[in-house]
Amino acid sequence: MKTSFSRNFFTAATILLLALTILGASFQLQVTDYLEGRSASELKEDAQVIADLAASYSAEGTLTGRDFMLNLDVISQVTHADAVVCNRDGYVILCSHGRNACNHQGLQLNKSYMDKVIENGSDSVTGILQGLYEEQRYVVSVPITVNDDAVGIVIVSTPTATTTRVQNKISNIFLTAALFVVVVSVLAVTAFARRESRPLREMAKTATAFGHGDLEARVKVEDHYSEEVEELALAFNNMASSLQKSEYQRQEFVANVSHELKTPMTTISGYVDGILDGTIPLEKQEHYLHIVSDETKRLSRLVRSMLDISQLQKEQGIPEEKKLHFDLEEVLGQVLITFEKKITDKGINVDVNMPEHPVYTMANQDYITQVIYNLLDNAVKFCPQGGTIGMKIRERGNKAYVSVSNDGETIPPEELPLVFDRFHKLDKSRSQNRDGWGLGLYIVKTIVCSHGEDISVSSKDGKTTFTFTMPLVN
Repeated sequence: MKTSFSRNFFTAATILLLALTILGASFQLQVTDYLEGRSASELKEDAQVIADLAASYSAEGTLTGRDFMLNLDVISQVTHADAVVCNRDGYVILCSHGRNACNHQGLQLNKSYMDKVIENGSDSVTGILQGLYEEQRYVVSVPITVNDDAVGIVIVSTPTATTTRVQNKISNIFLTAALFVVVVSVLAVTAFARRESRPLREMAKTATAFGHGDLEARVKVEDHYSEEVEELALAFNNMASSLQKSEYQRQEFVANVSHELKTPMTTISGYVDGILDGTIPLEKQEHYLHIVSDETKRLSRLVRSMLDISQLQKEQGIPEEKKLHFDLEEVLGQVLITFEKKITDKGINVDVNMPEHPVYTMANQDYITQVIYNLLDNAVKFCPQGGTIGMKIRERGNKAYVSVSNDGETIPPEELPLVFDRFHKLDKSRSQNRDGWGLGLYIVKTIVCSHGEDISVSSKDGKTTFTFTMPLVN
């Protein structure tokens, strides 16, 4: 498996080598074209000068004279090119090497080549000129014209080896520079690739630590991180924080469930064992069996509440097909009737404040009924003898605000943010209310939030009020 470093390195190296290869080949072709073009242009200029000079001497009848030979030799030395003069029949009559016993004189060129040069006015080729030179040369031929008649041609040439040496020297310079660039680039790419892959290795290391139970493990975000890597690191940290919170909630949930189940299970087990082994007298067994029944019902309510919560969390919102159009006032009244006996037994006063017209909403009626039931159940439980509970509905904009309040002990400000947590109970209520599991308000909040609405609580001056919202569809 290739590492991120090796992938970055080999990708950059491949791109660099490919770029240098293309650049080198293009540069070499350009230099070659330039040198060949320049050589051909210079040779053509030299050939034209010699042809004009030869035409002048030919017009005077002294083309093979000593003066023209000296001029031809001087031009050849200045231009570093070899010059050959041929007559109309293609025989070499003069050569720039004449002073050194040139062996070209007397040789005859191909007639077709002579005709081609005269017809086209010039000719440029690269190669071997048969009969004159055996090595590769740049060759330019120009006709000698006297009174519009071609009396011969001038052939000026230079070895290609000279250009080749220049090309080789330029190639060596380019290769040296390219090698230097490659070395520097490899070092730079290595440092860059290591730097870019370092945060990924850190994230992998942190993820491994997190997977092995270190829930505090986080990726350290550095200033030099790229935008994408920084976003990835922040996303990982957010995910880790969420998982850590979920894990702590799970541990707290298990601990709370274990704690809440311990007392009723111990009670049930103790009383049943007492009945079975005869410790509890026969005349008291019915009393203790009622206690066991009550504890069993409490356990059943806990399981049912937990299943309700699980179902709501699984749905992640109330599907539209499960919502109904109903009157909030009617539901509030129906729930209030179910608490009639408890309210009467405690001598509680009821203060109802609702609009005189129906208040319609669109929601899951069963769930909203449970919300109102749980809130009213809490209000009745914690309202003192002869106190007052309140039920109020008010409309504002496109929302209906449903409030349930009760007289009683004021909830401390530090406890208010915790009242909707799972298994949370105030210390006083734990001793006064053994029927409660601390799940009622958690279920209320879960249901309200599943509808996309909000719930809040306030407690001051001996009055506690819970208020939740529902969409208004009057």
